[in-house]
Amino acid sequence: MLMALYDYAPWRFCVAPMMDWTDRHCRYFHRLLSRHARLYTEMVTSSALLHGRWQRLLHFDPAEQPVALQLGGSEPQALAHCARMGADYGYAEINLNVGCPSDRVRTGRFGACLMAEPERVAACISAMRAAVHIPVTVKTRIGIDQRDSYTELVDFIGQVAEAGCDVFIVHARKAWLQGLSPKQNREIPPLDYARVYRLKRDFPQLGIVINGGISDVQQASEHLRQVDGVMLGRAAYQQPYLLAEVDQRLFGSSRPIPQRQEVLAELIPYLQRQSDQGVALKCMTRHILGLYQGQSGARRWRRHLSEHAHRPEASPSIVLEAISWV
Repeated sequence: MLMALYDYAPWRFCVAPMMDWTDRHCRYFHRLLSRHARLYTEMVTSSALLHGRWQRLLHFDPAEQPVALQLGGSEPQALAHCARMGADYGYAEINLNVGCPSDRVRTGRFGACLMAEPERVAACISAMRAAVHIPVTVKTRIGIDQRDSYTELVDFIGQVAEAGCDVFIVHARKAWLQGLSPKQNREIPPLDYARVYRLKRDFPQLGIVINGGISDVQQASEHLRQVDGVMLGRAAYQQPYLLAEVDQRLFGSSRPIPQRQEVLAELIPYLQRQSDQGVALKCMTRHILGLYQGQSGARRWRRHLSEHAHRPEASPSIVLEAISWV
């Protein structure tokens, strides 16, 4: 049963799942900047969860909520089992990756190549929906290789929606599975926002979230006139302070926009707790390097953290020292 339109508000603003970037430390930091943004894990493959250190892969701090688990895979029962693991662990959403164009992902038969198999994706969604009572969503592209007509996109969305997917996060670029690297696939295929807008018009009952090339909250606000939600990727990571505007501008929050130093004051106790548990400081401070992007002293801030956080004896006091440079 499809959700009512007003239920798509949780996806109004999202931070994209990004490999090697949106780990639990990054997400904790982002949550201090925005209470309402929807956060996503890095992609976790079903095989890694079923055969690896699943507790380490699933672990998150409750303060990160609402946080979604993104899965990669193509076997319905394996994905259903992993979705149940994620739901039992406390995630607010399970998202299936049908957008990553890397060779490694394609070899494993998941990611963007699955756009050529809508029946399989539908079977995966059906199995996952039967296994959990939290939203199951799909992150996809507008097409792949020569399969990039609007008719083919509509067929894909239609089949997967019939299987029970109510929310689609659509990267407004096609993916070339041959000849382009993942980085090039984020930059070279042209953006086609109009196609995503058209999807929303043609599937008004679905939640459509737009992704790709969006760099600030003002652009996000403009897209929201056409679709239900917006997802930012690299911009949110490289210039994280833009997240501080989100609650007021996009969710109508009356909470004052937090100042950078206020955010750091809240973050330092977390850094200390994690350091006490053996987490290297550099694994956490790498996510805050862009906090002062565009501000006087930003280069000195980055340099101080980069030069000192990697040392074995490094402690969170290094962050306090770095603040004195800005």
